Amino acid sequence: MQPELNIVLEPANHRGKDVIFVKFPYNEELVSVLRTIDDAKWSQSNKCWYVPDTATHKEAIKKVFKGQALFAADKSQKVTSGKRQINTKYKIEVSHNKRDRLFYIKIPFALKDLAKELDGSLWNKENKLWIANGTRGNLEQIKETFYKANTQVTYSETSFSLINRKTRANHDLGELSEAHSKEIENLKKWMVQKRYSESTIRTYAHCLQQFFRYYSKKQIEEIEVFDIESFNNKFIIKHSYSPKTQNQYLSAIKTFYIKMKGIKYEFGNIERPIEGMKLPKVIPVEDVQELIRKTANIKHKTALTTIYSLGLRRSELLNLRIDDIDFKRNVVNIINSKGKKDRVLPLPKKLKVLLLDYMVKYEPEQWLIEGQTAGQQYSATSLAKVFNKNMNHIIKNHKFTLHSLRHSYATHLLDSGVDLRIIQELLGHKSSRTTEIYTHVSMRSLKNIINPLDDFEI
Repeated sequence: MQPELNIVLEPANHRGKDVIFVKFPYNEELVSVLRTIDDAKWSQSNKCWYVPDTATHKEAIKKVFKGQALFAADKSQKVTSGKRQINTKYKIEVSHNKRDRLFYIKIPFALKDLAKELDGSLWNKENKLWIANGTRGNLEQIKETFYKANTQVTYSETSFSLINRKTRANHDLGELSEAHSKEIENLKKWMVQKRYSESTIRTYAHCLQQFFRYYSKKQIEEIEVFDIESFNNKFIIKHSYSPKTQNQYLSAIKTFYIKMKGIKYEFGNIERPIEGMKLPKVIPVEDVQELIRKTANIKHKTALTTIYSLGLRRSELLNLRIDDIDFKRNVVNIINSKGKKDRVLPLPKKLKVLLLDYMVKYEPEQWLIEGQTAGQQYSATSLAKVFNKNMNHIIKNHKFTLHSLRHSYATHLLDSGVDLRIIQELLGHKSSRTTEIYTHVSMRSLKNIINPLDDFEI
């Protein structure tokens, strides 16, 4: 039997404005439909969605819900779902492989967007399940969203694994001793005091954990420099870890022994990997303009425009507070960015207009770009998906990433004749060598070269 749909509309006053509360039992399909309405927002305090109380929005509600939504005064009328078939109760299975540090999730297709929101989410077609990073943040998000989605969630630990490389590598590893665990905790505390970033602390702790498991039968003081060299060759290189991962392992070990412990190990005989110079991927300026112009959702448009027009890293946008923007002086303050550095950027005129319009409509409380809950930061994964979705409308099956907007900003500035030293300041690069990579993709000095082929008769 097809379930009954009960979508109730209630006129209300929210934050001093006349709005219409849109109330219904949680259903991902209905949420997706509602999100197509401009200015639709979630109210955490009232636990429902709402839109401005205008004739335009009333018409939009009638259109998207096809007359199935009723005002509270009319809710005695029976409303059925017509052709729409929606299951209001779902089962979700979350299996946690602690060794792989992964969640394996079986979730109904109708709720797939919940899985997509998780950090590191990936669909495994063969096993018909989602894989996501087994982090505390993802676990909290599962508790926050899955359990509220009118679902039955089962959580269990599992030895099931789909990560072949990690499984092979784990054959070389023993159990982490209590003494080793304490040393890792000491490193984390030391790094916090030294103001290392959370991601660096997390990465180094994991690398050191694997290193100590490799030498699980040795005490800390028994591990010599040639042991580190052996680990580099017989574990990292043997299991084909990337040059970037190899560098992370060696940096973590070096930080522990030399910087924290003060043991003067000579790392000279341990070869660092040679990383090739990868040129940044640059989006043509015409395509960036189309991307911004055709992004319909104003929050998404604001996020992408801000990243491009200020040359921001993803983390810099997510950490950008409303108070960091000075509309009187027309500057944007980037606080505590990569390398613990601050910088001040000029606020472009068109970005200023867009920001003011966005802030009136969305009323963010703390962060410039907030999630569905007021005062909560937007998800990094969601931001990347916003870029990919809208970029696909411009270039099908594109190979760009969200960071390509920052690369494109720098290259477009260089193409237009802006001095490299100024670009370095705008991007917040510590070394000019980092900024110089854009000279390899800029066409400013190359576009006037006459190719010999142009003089041929062909």
